[in-house]
Amino acid sequence: MRYLLLLALLWPATSAQADDAAAWAALRGGAIVLFRHAHAPGGGDPGGMRLGDCATQRNLDATGRAQAVRIGQALREAGVAVGAVLTSQWCRTRETADLAFPGRATEEPAFNSFFADRRTGPAQTEAARALLLGWNCPGTLFVSTHQVNITGLTRIVPASGEGVVLRREGEELVVVGRIRP
Repeated sequence: MRYLLLLALLWPATSAQADDAAAWAALRGGAIVLFRHAHAPGGGDPGGMRLGDCATQRNLDATGRAQAVRIGQALREAGVAVGAVLTSQWCRTRETADLAFPGRATEEPAFNSFFADRRTGPAQTEAARALLLGWNCPGTLFVSTHQVNITGLTRIVPASGEGVVLRREGEELVVVGRIRP
């Protein structure tokens, strides 16, 4: 009985560590990583939010900015060669990408949030999936996006600053593991 209790206590940590190791190995081999933007207090956006006007949006705080810098540092220190950096058009995702990989971010509307209008989610998720399945450049594809987008693609609800690592298998995207914030 004591052995089973010990196994139950240790198994989740061991499983998470194996997933983390697999995720890092895949990234060094040129996988895809979807990062939820770094810490931005609150949820959703204020009424009247406009793309291109950061003053109308929920933005990163000091914790989020430091977290975004650490994301880029961690990937560089792990020897991950980033081939491209894509981001939604929201200020918090762009700032996350810019702090992690200065000057490398390209906006991609397929990764825009559909939190406020869930009806657009299925079509937008399919557009994002097609883009990810079409990735064939050298290096890892880094995407800075939103929880709803990542959940739509993977069924995982990531924390702020968490990455979900994917690989392509034919016409499917398979979750390899997670990069914890």
